[in-house]
Amino acid sequence: MPYTFVPKQKHAKAYIMYPISTKSAMVVCNVVKKKPLVRAKRLLEDLHAQRRSLEGKYYSKAVEHMIEALKSCEKNAEALGLDTGRLMVHMSAHHGPIMRRKRRKGSWGNRLKRTYIEVMLIESGKEAKAKGQKTKNKNEIQKVPAKEKAGHIEKKKAESEKEKTGD
Repeated sequence: MPYTFVPKQKHAKAYIMYPISTKSAMVVCNVVKKKPLVRAKRLLEDLHAQRRSLEGKYYSKAVEHMIEALKSCEKNAEALGLDTGRLMVHMSAHHGPIMRRKRRKGSWGNRLKRTYIEVMLIESGKEAKAKGQKTKNKNEIQKVPAKEKAGHIEKKKAESEKEKTGD
């Protein structure tokens, strides 16, 4: 099955099929989508440990498999040499094949549902600063103390007066 889209930035992908409910997987994917990797992992781990819930539900089975898929995609990103500090998560869930379990005497039993989970880690966002690196603030560069401004203006006036008088 093809991916939903192909990003223009550098990215890593993982596409996995799990025996989980598609509906619950979609709910969790919509919450995690467009978040930085660190926040998405923390959210999924909190859901799995039942420290946080989504509208009163933990979606434990879906979250367990999504953590697996996210870790797999993170390993792919490291192998490709992507900056893990700048990775944004795109996660989506799609219906997979539905199998039916055959029971005795020719009757059919439970449906075995499958869900495709698509994970992409896209390199974007702000670049991480190196330690010890200082950034220049625009306001600090343009700031000039009031006394210097006044002295500078007076000097210019004096120079323009000299030119007018011809001295």
